[in-house]
Amino acid sequence: MTSPSLIVGVDVGGTFTDLFFYDEASGAIDTRKVPSTRGDQSQGFLAGIAAGGHGFDRLAAIVHGTTVGTNALLERKGARAGIITTAGFADVLEMRRRDRRQTWGLWGEFVPVVPRDLRLEVAERTLADGTVRTPVDPEEVKRAARVLIERGAEAVAVFFINAYANSANERAALTALRAAWPNPYVSASYEILPEIREFERASTTALNAYLQPVVASYLSSLDGRLREARSGAQLLIVQSNGGVMSVDTAARLPVRTALSGPAAGVIAAAHIAATAGFPNVITGDMGGTSFDVALIAGGRSILAAQTTIDFGLVVRTPMIEITTIGAGGGSIASIDRGGLLQVGPESAGSDPGPVCYANGSTQPTVTDANLVLGRINADRPIADKLRRLDVEAALSAIDATVGRPLGLDPHAAAEAMLRVANSHMAGAIRLVSIERGHDPKRFSLMPFGGAGALHAGALIKDVGLASALVPRFPGVTSALGCVIADMRHDFVQTINRPLVSPDAGGLDPAVLGRSIAGMERDGRGLLAKSHVRFEGIETLVELDMSYVGQTHTVAVSLPLATLANLTHDAIRDAFEGAYRQAFGRLLEGVATRVLTLRVAIIGRRPKLDLARMRPAGGSLASAQTGERPVWFDGKPHATKIYDRLALPVGAIVKGPAILEQPDATTWVDPDLVARVDSFGNLIVERAS
Repeated sequence: MTSPSLIVGVDVGGTFTDLFFYDEASGAIDTRKVPSTRGDQSQGFLAGIAAGGHGFDRLAAIVHGTTVGTNALLERKGARAGIITTAGFADVLEMRRRDRRQTWGLWGEFVPVVPRDLRLEVAERTLADGTVRTPVDPEEVKRAARVLIERGAEAVAVFFINAYANSANERAALTALRAAWPNPYVSASYEILPEIREFERASTTALNAYLQPVVASYLSSLDGRLREARSGAQLLIVQSNGGVMSVDTAARLPVRTALSGPAAGVIAAAHIAATAGFPNVITGDMGGTSFDVALIAGGRSILAAQTTIDFGLVVRTPMIEITTIGAGGGSIASIDRGGLLQVGPESAGSDPGPVCYANGSTQPTVTDANLVLGRINADRPIADKLRRLDVEAALSAIDATVGRPLGLDPHAAAEAMLRVANSHMAGAIRLVSIERGHDPKRFSLMPFGGAGALHAGALIKDVGLASALVPRFPGVTSALGCVIADMRHDFVQTINRPLVSPDAGGLDPAVLGRSIAGMERDGRGLLAKSHVRFEGIETLVELDMSYVGQTHTVAVSLPLATLANLTHDAIRDAFEGAYRQAFGRLLEGVATRVLTLRVAIIGRRPKLDLARMRPAGGSLASAQTGERPVWFDGKPHATKIYDRLALPVGAIVKGPAILEQPDATTWVDPDLVARVDSFGNLIVERAS
């Protein structure tokens, strides 16, 4: 019997579940897009796999980008969690950084995910230098656990002050807790984030506990359903850093799954762009609910040390830097109290969905506007099992909600809706480019998601981007990212030592080297336990460093050659190179310090050869499927329609044109031209 060889990437979004099938043995590729199922994402997940018709017994691996954790945070639907902390520190989670929900004014409130009556204190104290002044009493910890259980807590987080410097008290408390707690949902800050900064450590640990029962239950249910379907496939989960991890690791560290779906899209985008010869791209993932933007410069995506999912919900774990706004195909249009047109951030999602889905909604969306303007084919909607889209219902809803209040005919109202949505998206692109010192003229837009390619032309012109690179399968790019993502484990340890002699209380390079070696050993052990095949294993080492007296740090990469012989001079040279690149000058005569050590162990998985997506023959004439009127500039224009996947390499399509495929539609504006490259991507540029 032939061994399973099919790898499936599955990205669950708010509106659609996207799947990318890749057979390692034959090289065959297939895609699917099905409606997401609210309440139980696994239903849409399994329906999508079944729709592929490949058979569950052929699955070798399923790599999943999940929004279960992110949705639980945004909707505040995590578990009832408790905290056991150092006496006097029960309010760290609520005090935060003394920031405010609204910059101006005193209104707005913050409700922590762990209520005050579930934040209990115990007598213990570790000093900043790691000295244990007051050992923790295990019996007091057990008593606190019993109180939390009586009050309905399903999970518990242990957060002790200065545990990053010495975890002895947290370890003792964790041992006592595990003996008293009725389930495995126990988190300790030294395991989640052994790093200085008390609020960030408390927040990340508490959110991990808050998510554990929700994410672990979902993954357990999903794994069970796969077994019922007689699938022996290995299930892997995408992390927010763009790597993948095992189900066991995801259940233990669910906070690392936040924004995992968008992260997979950035991984795919970086691979596609590098293969196509585009080192600088800005990704625009436009699905049914949101528009996710990330910047890739010099072929590398940017990792952020932390992110804020919602106000006050801070997660400090390495993650691809992604900016998200509420601008998707399902974003709802409305007129505000001032009589201005607004689009989003509220979304119709998949249920009820846009008005044209004929599922009971009366609120017009961006998808309805694109349909009314002729840019979407009512008879060829994306996603399996969607019937013909209702153009008349969409037209009526736009007229009633936007057109009549603004004194516009329905088509002018639909164009206005798209201008507002495009303006929001252009603002997000400027945020990650211009406002961070990057010239958009040096970057190409990579639009993906089901709706991204419909808006590429407008964004090129609004922002001043060089071009757009539309992937071969834009609607399932994040699912492709799941297939090619590497396995990655990140480790962090606070050092907090000046770069002077150990005799003077400074950093000892030998001790630092042993810490790096220990993290590398642990990471390689986790890779070995995954039973995943790797083409190679890579170790990345960074130090967070600054001049003494500075609050902010710079990330300093240590080359592998340096690790074999760590010295103060080698570390200082690396710091000065990174600091000069970031700020243009050094601070002569000021001492430096090493705050944090970060080590990433990456198992490189085999990459999909994108040449397999190359179009096979055909002609521009044979790819044309017809013509229909498309509205722009206030009136309808006869526009050619093409089967995008039938376009041959080198084909040039002049706008205006519509390029249709099962997972997405591309709109080529009148003054733009699209060219098919040797990998089947579309390069959209200004007409010369």
